[in-house]
Amino acid sequence: MSKGNGDLVQLTGKDFKSDQEVRWCPGCGDYAILNVVQGFMPELGLSRERLVFVSGIGCAARLPYYMQTYGMHSIHGRAPAIATGLAVTRPDLSVWVVTGDGDALSIGGNHLIHALRRNVNLKILLFNNRIYGLTKGQYSPTSELGKVTKSTPMGSLDYPFNPLSIAIGAEASFVARAIDTDKKGLTEVLGAAARHRGAAFVEILQNCNIYNDGAFDYVRDDKENRIYLESGERIRFGAEGEKGVVQYADGSLKIVDVEEAGENSLLVHDASHMQASLAFALSRITFETDGAVPLGVFRSLEREVYDDLMNDQLDAAREQSGEGDLATLLHTGDTWTVA
Repeated sequence: MSKGNGDLVQLTGKDFKSDQEVRWCPGCGDYAILNVVQGFMPELGLSRERLVFVSGIGCAARLPYYMQTYGMHSIHGRAPAIATGLAVTRPDLSVWVVTGDGDALSIGGNHLIHALRRNVNLKILLFNNRIYGLTKGQYSPTSELGKVTKSTPMGSLDYPFNPLSIAIGAEASFVARAIDTDKKGLTEVLGAAARHRGAAFVEILQNCNIYNDGAFDYVRDDKENRIYLESGERIRFGAEGEKGVVQYADGSLKIVDVEEAGENSLLVHDASHMQASLAFALSRITFETDGAVPLGVFRSLEREVYDDLMNDQLDAAREQSGEGDLATLLHTGDTWTVA
């Protein structure tokens, strides 16, 4: 960023901290995410005036208050729609959506999948704590089957959504996952999302220590259960890299012992594969089914961006008819006078 006199100013994480008191429950995973996001922003090399954070409703949606950038705390589930309007009309801005599993996958489900399929140039951060925290602990679209909450005292009957599977199924051009307490991994994922042109979807596993404490301890605390994905590398994990992932002829994946299966049998990760099937298969590896959780970038490929396509249409229209006149448009063709 440059001063008015032309001198360059290097921003730091502190420059992105607003004067608002951060108000989440003590111990909430949102604090860790906020700290990483603020610390990462200087890497974009953008002035604060060119950054916008748009949120919906929920605990995660408070984040724009704490960012010293432009931002909007919008309405329930509609953050992707509002952010889409901003992104397509102001291509000079870096637009980020902050949402939660309830906000994005319940009332906001349609807005989310359409922003992804259109490939709008947005960065969507979904904080997933598998619970409704702001409204005091009801089950959410990602809560496990049988989840006992205030709204499901006999256990939830709903089969949970897998956020990554939904994003990949919507043909998102960038899909990734990180953990709130993994500063290095989260920073790397945010960097990859920021560099991607198009819709970037990032699920962040986040702990709600009040209403769903320990939901992700099996991967937050037990690091040997983390499968870090690196494009072009064979997929291995475990304390000594003793476990790996192989792919069957039907496309499904299975975790194996590397010594028994052999190094050459392991799947090589390809985040840029044109077909979504590989990324989708990886998203189906869960702790509940396989005892491990993939992290990192699942999918990242170049695709035409909605913003560019829209601007191309506008340019073509101007070439054909010149600059538009709203008054002329409204009075063109048949009109009626209402007595």
